[in-house]
Amino acid sequence: MEKLTIQEEEAMRIVWKKEFGFIKDFLEDYPEPKLPYTTLASIVKNLEKKRYVSSRKYGNVYEYTPIIKEEEYKKTFMSGFVRNYFKNSYKDLVVFFVNEKALTSEELRELAEMIEQKNDKS
Repeated sequence: MEKLTIQEEEAMRIVWKKEFGFIKDFLEDYPEPKLPYTTLASIVKNLEKKRYVSSRKYGNVYEYTPIIKEEEYKKTFMSGFVRNYFKNSYKDLVVFFVNEKALTSEELRELAEMIEQKNDKS
């Protein structure tokens, strides 16, 4: 799976959210400042070349559908991120966010509860 550019990721998030659609549909959900139609169309065509979306032609327009699931993308690239920046330690990742004051005590308790619940189900 090829890593996406920032613009491709932004477009892909919209495609995942909509589940399928035409360029004009994606453009409606695009944040301000909106891209020109042709720019978004080029980005989506690149996503198709990278095999993230498939297309189906209706007359002279294409409907796009995601091939790669959002969770699959996140899992692949987050594990690479943790491996490359945190020596494959998710604990070090959490410690980083704690040290940066990006996680509150309450959020850490919630994470601990989630881990406990997940372990109880195993």
